[in-house]
Amino acid sequence: MIFVSPHCSINEDELSFSFVRSGGPGGQNVNKVSTAAQLRFDVSASPNLSAEVKKRLVKLAGSRINNDGILHISASRFRTQERNKADAVDRLVMLIRKALVEPKKRKKTRPTFASKGKRVEKKRRHGEKKRNRGAGNWEMEI
Repeated sequence: MIFVSPHCSINEDELSFSFVRSGGPGGQNVNKVSTAAQLRFDVSASPNLSAEVKKRLVKLAGSRINNDGILHISASRFRTQERNKADAVDRLVMLIRKALVEPKKRKKTRPTFASKGKRVEKKRRHGEKKRNRGAGNWEMEI
C-alpha cells in the first residue's frame, strides 16, 4: 500500500509501470538502458478514491489523463529505474494529495460604501489632473 494521507492510500496493484529509454544527457547509458519510468494509474477504476476526489484529480491532471480515465506520469530525471519509479510514485502521491483538499467556497462580497467613494474620488482627481494640462505653447525651431 502507498500512503497518501491518513484517510487515503493506494494499492500498489493499481499502478502499472513500463520502462523506456530516456532522452537528454547521459551518454552511452541513455542509449543502452531503459531507465525512464512511465506510470499508469486508472483513476476511474480506483476503489480508494471518492467520486469528488476523482473529479478533482481529473481536473488537476489535465493533459496527463486520457479519455479512458488513465493517468500517465513519465519520470526520467534520474539515471536509474528505481529512482525514476520512486519519482513517478511521489509525483502521483502529490497530485492525489492536492485533489484530496476540498477547495473553499467563495463568499460573495460587495464593495463597501467607503471603498466606492474612494474609487470615485480617485477617478475625479485623475480627471482633474488631466483637465488642468494645457495644450501648451510649443514653438518649433527650424
